[in-house]
Amino acid sequence: MAILKSPPKPPKNETLQIRVEEAIRSKLSKYAEFIDSSESYVVSEALKPLFRKDDDFKTWLEEQNRNGDQRQNGGDSLFETVKKA
Repeated sequence: MAILKSPPKPPKNETLQIRVEEAIRSKLSKYAEFIDSSESYVVSEALKPLFRKDDDFKTWLEEQNRNGDQRQNGGDSLFETVKKA
């Protein structure tokens, strides 16, 4: 067994263009400089706790995922489709 683990595969990145107030853009740039990182990293890391902590969003997202499963399975939920098999 290897002593060192393989490095993790970097996540697939997407490009996003947004508009923010000048003051936010300035602070974002300064914060990225402060932690010696990119602005993209700061935005991505700041969004992760938002998505994790917003219970209403998590509930809504789960509902969207369930509705997507129903559409893909001809209207039945994924659980109902598995039960029928």
